[in-house]
Amino acid sequence: MVQSSQPILLDLFNGQHLIWLFLAVIILFGGRKIPELARGIGKGIREFNDAKDGVKNEIENGMKPSEKTTTTTSTTSTNA
Repeated sequence: MVQSSQPILLDLFNGQHLIWLFLAVIILFGGRKIPELARGIGKGIREFNDAKDGVKNEIENGMKPSEKTTTTTSTTSTNA
């Protein structure tokens, strides 16, 4: 058995396959819908990255040693 040094995905998508895929997308969605589709995908990726960064920040902040705040108590004296 001969092992290939190329990843499997490169074998699946060569130049001719990408051309056919591009033509199929144009036929299915039309030239006017493609920018809307791209905007929607971009917005979804941006929201995913924002959520991922938020979770990452929460985890990092949760792992930091908590800073204990000292509260000063004031005593009130009564003049009797």
